[in-house]
Amino acid sequence: MKILAQQGNEDLAKLWLAEADDGRLVEFVESLEPPHAREQKWVLIVSALHGCPYRCLMCDAGGYYRGAVSEADLLGQIDFLVRRRYPDGAVPAEKFKIQFARLGDPLLNPDLPAVLGKLPQLYVAPGLMPCISTIAPAGCEERMVQIRQVKDELYADGRFQLQFSIHSTDEGLRDRLMPAKKWSLVQIAEFGERWWRPGDRKITLNFAVSPMIPIDGDVLLRHFDTQRYLIKLTPVNPTASAIEHGLYDPAYSVKVAFASLAAKLEEKGYEVLVSIGELEENRIGSNCGMCLRKYLASQRIVKSLSALVDQ
Repeated sequence: MKILAQQGNEDLAKLWLAEADDGRLVEFVESLEPPHAREQKWVLIVSALHGCPYRCLMCDAGGYYRGAVSEADLLGQIDFLVRRRYPDGAVPAEKFKIQFARLGDPLLNPDLPAVLGKLPQLYVAPGLMPCISTIAPAGCEERMVQIRQVKDELYADGRFQLQFSIHSTDEGLRDRLMPAKKWSLVQIAEFGERWWRPGDRKITLNFAVSPMIPIDGDVLLRHFDTQRYLIKLTPVNPTASAIEHGLYDPAYSVKVAFASLAAKLEEKGYEVLVSIGELEENRIGSNCGMCLRKYLASQRIVKSLSALVDQ
């Protein structure tokens, strides 16, 4: 891969935009979660797709889609980040989390089960924990079953994280937020029952919280067992798409609203994880697809200027 751009802060998050050998673009991130040191928790966020075929209203990854990242380039993103820090491939982090959550839904990549199967052989990393974050695209069940088999064989005892991006308990609104054919809450819950094994981590239900998006704890209880699922609350980031669709409100009091919502969900019996990132991450661009969008926009500007000069 050829690195085209990089930006960020070594002590928080750093993002790379690269060009694969076939000319397609991909981006990936390494990040920390202060106050945890890198030796405690190190997170890599890699892209399974070249862009994304969906145009979710809170995400900037849509609008550029050139198919699935090859197995070699998916492993290449990870290896670039690992060898940059640990040339010998020995990763000392107590929790070494690899999130397949940067650009595109990972379940659309047919090579994902094979990649997950190879990771433990590539690095000396006792803290290795893959994380799949998905909206559960329709037709993904066979791949999910394959991943479950890999999880059961290689990542037992809670060393694998599955996250469903739910975003709302209103099915109609979910379809507007994520305009793609995907599993309903009922289908997600049914598969979750088959996925979970004693000793597994709880399955995460992720919500990008906005004052315009309802989250009903009673609806969640009808589908999701509090002993097998936890709730993750994250702010809607100030992506171009979120701003365009009115989902990002700079006056929204995140900490106050999250505390109130978390308390209501905890009353229902759920474990709730409140994940509020550093403001600097917005400036770095380590949110959904922001680097790719900016790079493509800059290239269009360059081409336009070149056309004017040629005239």
